[in-house]
Amino acid sequence: MNDIEKKAQLRKYKMFATGLFVLMAVIFVIMTILEKENPAHWIGYIRAFSEAAMVGALADWFAVTALFNYPLGIKIPHTNLIENSKERIGDNLGNFVVDNFLSPQNIRPYIQKIKISNFVGDWLSKERNQENLMKELSNIVLDILNKLDDTEVVNFIGKKAREMTDDVKINLIIGNGLEYILDKKDHQRFITNLSKQIKEYVMNNQDMVKERVKRESFFLVPKFVDDGIAEKITKGLSKYFEEVEMNEDHSLRAEITGKLYSFSKEIQTEEKWAEEFRDIKNDFLTPEKINQYSSDIWISIKKSLSTELEEENSALKKYLQKNLAELSENLKTDEKFQHKIDHWVRVTAYKYILKNTHQFGALISGTVGNWEGKELSEKLELEVGKDLQFIRVNGTLVGGLVGLIIYTVANFFI
Repeated sequence: MNDIEKKAQLRKYKMFATGLFVLMAVIFVIMTILEKENPAHWIGYIRAFSEAAMVGALADWFAVTALFNYPLGIKIPHTNLIENSKERIGDNLGNFVVDNFLSPQNIRPYIQKIKISNFVGDWLSKERNQENLMKELSNIVLDILNKLDDTEVVNFIGKKAREMTDDVKINLIIGNGLEYILDKKDHQRFITNLSKQIKEYVMNNQDMVKERVKRESFFLVPKFVDDGIAEKITKGLSKYFEEVEMNEDHSLRAEITGKLYSFSKEIQTEEKWAEEFRDIKNDFLTPEKINQYSSDIWISIKKSLSTELEEENSALKKYLQKNLAELSENLKTDEKFQHKIDHWVRVTAYKYILKNTHQFGALISGTVGNWEGKELSEKLELEVGKDLQFIRVNGTLVGGLVGLIIYTVANFFI
């Protein structure tokens, strides 16, 4: 029922109660006139009833009117109670709601009935809801991306990058990385390939070896001797590196491994290497370069995200839709997951409500207190005014009956 209908109903019952008072007043006047001309006993009874009914009607009219207005506009003390006591009413109403409706024992049964997992699972299982959710999330993220200040974001990324790189010890990273490779024996593949390449290089460049031997030999040494020496050298070298290539336990491999371990320790412990890598880092990561890297990173991320969120069938949206479908299925079928979600919601809701009960009370108190006094009176009168008019009607009838009883007793026993 809207306010217009409530006002019409209130007006109707006010007119009924007032009409009953007017009826009693008319009856009283008529019976008073008749009593002067006709000594019949029944006239006195009716007159007594109507007279007391008028008194009861007026008394209850005053009481009802005093709640919401000044009777006849006269500012009589302790009248227009709602308007004059609105702040106290708001405080009491807020405290009443908090004490009687938001107490732990009252809200616990309702909190325990919360089972949101099935509802969310069913809602997410519908393709249309998934699409709407994806659309809204995409719009929100796009709006955030477009509103972000690029300069501030770049400065933030650059600042965090500088903070991270200031604490980074590159010599430790490289030294530990080298040890990791050695521990996993990944360097053995490098030694194998390198040995193979050296062997093939020596075999493919025998003429160069011969030329070098001839150049370094004495002029008295015959050419066939130089060629023999060169052939021995090339075959010896190729054979040696072939052995290294084929034999995983070759002594050269162990020697190289030992040297690399020593080098990794040296990189990690000696200050010269720490300074060397620090200088390299500072030369490579100057403030200008960091800002440029940060700008490139942000522009790339922003462009990629915008493209993925704007396209209907982008990889990101397909990935999110797949995860939403899996989440929906888990919410509907996985009892442990359901219990976990529902328990979390219940505990969170319970704690939040108990923690903020005073806020609910303050909200009610503040809302009522901020209403205009006349507005509050009108609101309450619309809600309960109809029932209060029956108090006037009852006052009229009860008053009349009491007056009739008093008149009867007075005539028979006095």
